[in-house]
Amino acid sequence: MDDYRVVADALAADIEAGRLRPGDRLPPQRRFARQRGLANSTAARVYGELVRRGLAVGEVGRGTFVRATKPPPEPALAEPGDARVDLELNFAVLPDQSALLAKALQPLLRDDVLTAALHPIGAAGTPAAREAAATLLTRGDWRPDPATILFTGNGRQAIAAAIAAFVPVGERLAVESLTYPVVKAVASRLGVELVPVDTDEHGLVPEALAAAGPVRALYVQPTLHNPLGTTMPPKRREELAAVVARLDLPVIEDGIYTFLRDDVRPFAAYAPERTVFVDSLSKRVAPGLTAGFLVAPPAWTARLASSVRSGAWAASRFAVEAATQWIVTRTLAGVEAAKRRDAAVRASVVEAKLPGLRGDAASYHRWWELPEQWRAETFVAAAARRGIALSPAAAFAVLPGHAPNAVRIAVSAPPVETLAAALDVLAALASGSPDDLLAD
Repeated sequence: MDDYRVVADALAADIEAGRLRPGDRLPPQRRFARQRGLANSTAARVYGELVRRGLAVGEVGRGTFVRATKPPPEPALAEPGDARVDLELNFAVLPDQSALLAKALQPLLRDDVLTAALHPIGAAGTPAAREAAATLLTRGDWRPDPATILFTGNGRQAIAAAIAAFVPVGERLAVESLTYPVVKAVASRLGVELVPVDTDEHGLVPEALAAAGPVRALYVQPTLHNPLGTTMPPKRREELAAVVARLDLPVIEDGIYTFLRDDVRPFAAYAPERTVFVDSLSKRVAPGLTAGFLVAPPAWTARLASSVRSGAWAASRFAVEAATQWIVTRTLAGVEAAKRRDAAVRASVVEAKLPGLRGDAASYHRWWELPEQWRAETFVAAAARRGIALSPAAAFAVLPGHAPNAVRIAVSAPPVETLAAALDVLAALASGSPDDLLAD
C-alpha cells in the first residue's frame, strides 16, 4: 500500500472505535512494517502522521503510544488553563505588587504627561527609557550600552524580531532540543526550520552545536532554562562563546528569568559582539502590562530596529513610560527582590514534597523525570482529573515523537499552601500505577 495516509486513517478509526485505547503501545515500526507489508519508511510516515494528528505520542526509548487525552485546540502554554491548580503556566503575581506599581504610576496620570504617553514611539524608545532599561538589565559587571537598546510590545515579539532579523525564510535556527514552545510557533510562522541541539546537566552542549550542520543563528536560554530549570555555569558559557565565534554565528539569548538570578553574568557578557540579549517585564511584573527589550551589538542595532518596525512589534509608548517609571523609582527592583524571596520559599516546598527534581533552586519551575510505570501523557491526564494542570515534555520537544518521559511543574501561580497540597497529590499519584486509574 503506497499511500501512508490510508494506513493512518485505518489506525485513526481503530482509536476512535476504542479498538486501540489511550495508553496502548503501538508495535515497533519495523514490526508494524512487516505485519502490514510496508516499507520501513512508509511505516515511519504512518506513525509520524498519527503524531501530527494528535492521536499518538512518541517517547524516546519507549516507543509510540495512543494519546491519553485529545490535544488542546491551541498551542501548548498559549492560554491560561481552567484547572483548579495551575502548575502549567508560570506567572508570579504577588499579593501586594499591584498597589506598589499603581503608586509609582501616579505621575503618568497628569494630563500633560498622559497626553505625551499616548503618542506613538519608535523602536528606540526615548533616551530616558533606554537609560532606565540599561539599569534594569545590568548584571554584575555587564551593563548594556543604552544606545543599543530597542523596545518591543513583549518578550515574544522581541524573540520574533531577532529571529526574523537573522534567519531568512527557509533557513535553519539552532535551539536546545527542549525549548520554549512559543519559539516553535514563531519559527513556523516565519518559515524557519528549527534544528535541535543536545543538552546535558550544564545546558546546551557546544560540540553538539558545532556538529549540527549549517545554521543561521542560535536561540539559547542559558539562565534558568525553560523547561529544564538549569543554569549554564561560567565555564560552559566560555566554551559556547568560543564555538559561536568559530562558526561566526549570531546568538539570541533569552534572559526572561535572569531577574531571579541577579548574580549570574549573561551570555552576552562572554560574546558581546555577536549576542542579542532579549528580556521583558512579563515575569518581573505580569503579562497584562509588559514591554520587551532587545540589546544588540552596535553593528546590528539598525538591522534589529528595522525588523521590529517591519514586523509591527514595537512597544506602546505608555508601556515604555510605565516601565521607565517603575525602574527609576526602584519599584521594580523591590518587586524583583520580593519574587526572589517568593521563589526561595516555593523551592523549599518543592524539595520537601518532591525531592530531587531537576532545576535551579532559584527557578519558578522544575523538571520531573517520571517513574518508569508512568508515561508523561498519561500522568498529565491523571493529574488533570485531580484538578491539577501540568505541561508534558512533548510541549517543549522540537522534534515530534522525541520527548523524554517527563513533565514541567510551574510553581509560581498558586498560593504556597495550595502548591504544597497539589504536590502531595502528585507525589501520591506517581507512587501508584496507571492501572489504579481504572478504579477511579
